[in-house]
Amino acid sequence: MTRLPRIAVIITIATIVLAGLVVAFVPLSQGLIERWSKRDLELRSSLVFRSIRDRVEQEMTGRPADLAPLFERFTNDERILALGLCDSRGRLVVATGQMPQVITCAAVGDNGTEAGRAVRFATFNNSGNRVIVGGYPVGTGGSRGRLLIVHELRFVADRVLEARWYLIAGALALILLAGTLAALTVILLQRRLMKSVLATINDLRDGQPKVLDKPILPPPPVTTEIRSLLRDFREKIRLEDGSPIEWSPKTLHDLLDNELPDTEVFVVSNREPYIHNHADGRIVVQRPASGLVSALEPVMRACGGTWVAHGSGTADRDTVDAEDHVQVPPGSPAYRLRRVWMTDEEQEGYYYGLANEGLWPLCHIAYVRPIFRESDWQQYVAINQRFADAVVREATRPDPVIMVQDYHFALLPRMIREQLPKATILTFWHIPWPNAEAFGICPWKEEIIEGLLGSTVLGFHTRSHCNNFFDTVDRYMESRIDREQASVTLGGHETMVRPYPISIEWPPAAMEGQASVPDCRATVIAHYGLPDDIRIGIGIERFDYTKGILDRLHAMDDLLTRYPEWLGKLVFIQVVAPTRTKLASYATLQDDAIRLTEEINQRHGSETYKPILLVIRHHEPDEVYQLFRAADVCVVSSLHDGMNLVAKEFVASRDDEGGVLVLSRFAGASSELGEALIINPYDIHGMSDAMHRALSMPEAERRERMHLMRTHVRERNVYRWAGQILLDASRLRKRQKVADFEAGSSL
Repeated sequence: MTRLPRIAVIITIATIVLAGLVVAFVPLSQGLIERWSKRDLELRSSLVFRSIRDRVEQEMTGRPADLAPLFERFTNDERILALGLCDSRGRLVVATGQMPQVITCAAVGDNGTEAGRAVRFATFNNSGNRVIVGGYPVGTGGSRGRLLIVHELRFVADRVLEARWYLIAGALALILLAGTLAALTVILLQRRLMKSVLATINDLRDGQPKVLDKPILPPPPVTTEIRSLLRDFREKIRLEDGSPIEWSPKTLHDLLDNELPDTEVFVVSNREPYIHNHADGRIVVQRPASGLVSALEPVMRACGGTWVAHGSGTADRDTVDAEDHVQVPPGSPAYRLRRVWMTDEEQEGYYYGLANEGLWPLCHIAYVRPIFRESDWQQYVAINQRFADAVVREATRPDPVIMVQDYHFALLPRMIREQLPKATILTFWHIPWPNAEAFGICPWKEEIIEGLLGSTVLGFHTRSHCNNFFDTVDRYMESRIDREQASVTLGGHETMVRPYPISIEWPPAAMEGQASVPDCRATVIAHYGLPDDIRIGIGIERFDYTKGILDRLHAMDDLLTRYPEWLGKLVFIQVVAPTRTKLASYATLQDDAIRLTEEINQRHGSETYKPILLVIRHHEPDEVYQLFRAADVCVVSSLHDGMNLVAKEFVASRDDEGGVLVLSRFAGASSELGEALIINPYDIHGMSDAMHRALSMPEAERRERMHLMRTHVRERNVYRWAGQILLDASRLRKRQKVADFEAGSSL
């Protein structure tokens, strides 16, 4: 007998024996269940006694009949049949309507007087149904008596019957499993045998030796074969831990239907996903350059619901209805956008002031001093309250799912919690969370932490950001931190703190209608007037000092200085979208970038060649992806970043598996995209060396690196990110329902 059949027989015999033991356990289960059930009733009886003891003793010396309504109310519990009160003479002076006639004070007896415990538990037969009675001593002296609590035991028989069916079903399932495994093993054996026979016949036909050095049927490990056959079964249940084979809009939509049926979903962010502006006498729609919008917008298209955001466009008021709503996306509505308005003064304090001159540099540690003003804080509090009120007005149910986004709304979770205590609030912090000492700079650190801990779940990009948050709470707040369960309890409310690495949609919407990589390259070359054989580097982001734009330009200067063979053969296209231009640090950065670009082009260029093209304007997603597809190398040199979705977008754009990603170690994406060339953006020589290596990399290595990164981004896309958060929300909501039920049952 070969190894596979032997294992099949062993599996079958072992499973049948186990099934037999399960069946044999059926008679024993009755006694166990009865003992467990009676113990459960004794505990419940004791709880009822303790809850009414004071009232009973108070009324015993006056008017015991007044206890009847109280007793009747407790019999609403489906397992409490009746309550009665015996006086010191053994007379039943108060009893509910369902009190069995077979039960008397004398029948229950008295064998002890320990306070708070039943003196006796007795079992009676009441018209064919068994009941159990507990007698509890009450009162002192001449007013002593006993409280009788009667429970039905009919449910015990139901439990026993149900347990028998489960055990029998389990035994049948084990037998079925044994047969299935044995059949699969035989099928595998037949397939391997046929394959070996055919191979042998082919060898003999081709003139190979008839005496074989190896056996016809090599004995592979059976565990490998079984695992291969059961892979599909295993993959189906991977949804439970948030890792299905492929996350998609349908997967996410199905998850909402199954795990959170009929649930209202809200997203709250400062940046709106669609901006309406006046331009040339007409209204145009713009998609903002925002990683947050890139991530959340496809999720909302899949889930539906309401997105609450600041209406910042010049034509935003002209495109909403009377309730400040507009259906989006334009032309194919999938969800509702609710716009919230603010004055220029409010925006100066809340957005430009506290959020972007205070919290942004504080959390990014990019060596720009945070600025905190009391007036900015007051505007920040007021705008957070305005958004909280808007969400509450939009909600039609007491328990919506609300996804709060980013550092603009640190106070919002607590504010919403105060008005919608049953809401499931999922807050995601899109930027880094600094160490506790750095965060201590903020004058309102306690208020911000308390606001965030109003969340049900608080998410960060990486585990290190979660750890920094725990350390910050530990240092500045009186709370209970459970690092094993990754939660913080403040004021009786528990908040789960989890890492959820954000990602992009797959496939990206911007890839629809994209030309081939050679055609994209030809278009970009023609647009910028470049030679056909030019090598192209690309950098795309907002004009922000955390992105390392100046360091990247210095690296290009160093590359052309130390590797002059790239002169005339390489052009770096730096695309930047203007942002926060009212802030001095951002305006200065733009001026410095323009000046540095001119210096480098003058030093290394000529009348016909400019090594750096600085393009300052907003690009739509399809334009961005066209540039990505035309590039030989993409450089992401963030000095500090939560995730940086540009890196993932570049990977997603390269369906030809071409191009090389040069990625900062200080971007959250570096922990996921290890096949990129990881750099320290503060090391100019190291960055230029990485760019040189990327441009010189063999094609096979480029393809292998890109293939691995694309697999990762495809499997861990934004739908999986949202799915993991919503699955955690679903589990917590179910846990809360159980807790509410238990609390209600104990009353």
